[in-house]
Amino acid sequence: MDVTFFGLREPPFNPAPNPRFLYLTPGHREALAQLLYGVQQQKGFILLTSEVGTGKTTLLKALLKRLDETTAVAFVNHPMLGFDGILEYMLEDLGIAKPGEQSLAQRLFTLQNFLIQRLQAGQNTVLILDEAQNLEPAVLEQIRLLSNFETTSEKLLQIILVGQPELKVKLDLPQLRQLKQRIGLRCTIPPLTPEQVREYIRTRLRIAGAPTLGLFTDDAAALIARYSGGIPRLVNTVCDHSLLFAYADQVRRIDRARVEEAIRYLEEGERPTSRTRHMFARWQMTPVRWALLAASAAAAGLAGLAVADPDIAHRVAPSLVDLARSARALLRL
Repeated sequence: MDVTFFGLREPPFNPAPNPRFLYLTPGHREALAQLLYGVQQQKGFILLTSEVGTGKTTLLKALLKRLDETTAVAFVNHPMLGFDGILEYMLEDLGIAKPGEQSLAQRLFTLQNFLIQRLQAGQNTVLILDEAQNLEPAVLEQIRLLSNFETTSEKLLQIILVGQPELKVKLDLPQLRQLKQRIGLRCTIPPLTPEQVREYIRTRLRIAGAPTLGLFTDDAAALIARYSGGIPRLVNTVCDHSLLFAYADQVRRIDRARVEEAIRYLEEGERPTSRTRHMFARWQMTPVRWALLAASAAAAGLAGLAVADPDIAHRVAPSLVDLARSARALLRL
């Protein structure tokens, strides 16, 4: 799709977590402020949970842009690594030199010395664990032990656990009660309201260079809000498909019918051809049902011919009856 057709400089609904396109609702602002406060005030463990697709990773990217240059961050988004793998990834991301092959104890000692040196220099260190709901309880317990790196007054390492609501359920396990007690701040991102969905769409269009913010009608935005449930990732998906179909038909404004078509495609996996999609929308019939209807009509036409010629009627009558019955029975499914 050529986005310049709509007067855009770049795709406005790209699914990649680009912080430039971050739309800050009051809920997003509160969560971002809590994350910044927790890191700057060295609160130790910070928990961020919300439903899939609400923009957690995008919010984290925005957090990274707001942290000052004295803060070192290890961002681990591969929860299936296990504790040893997470520790190794963390050391690499922080640029910590490891002389030769080290045991687990030696790597932990190397990390502790690194954190002490940074604290003495007035610098902060953060570990972000994305998709943390997939971490095994045993791994989460080992990560808790990293919070033992501390002085009598300060935490040497700030740890942000990020995940879906299942993470909160996992933290209620008896074997994780010590970790749960150490969580200093809890943040969440609520879904967008219908009005926020409308403004979200307009914000992304504006950042992408749209000459008009009315590219999607109000009715179209309302339908997108209802279908998506206020989840930004689903909003992006519906909007992107709506633009694609509009571009294919050389239409420069997205109305409710265009969004309905995009939703139908996402739900059923097929887009009607330009000649028949209006009939599909009206009658809500799949291509198979149209084929069966055509078969029924053909049977009726042959029946008329048979009436005009008794010889033909005698030869084709049984087949006509079977064809018509089969087609009409399938059409009732």
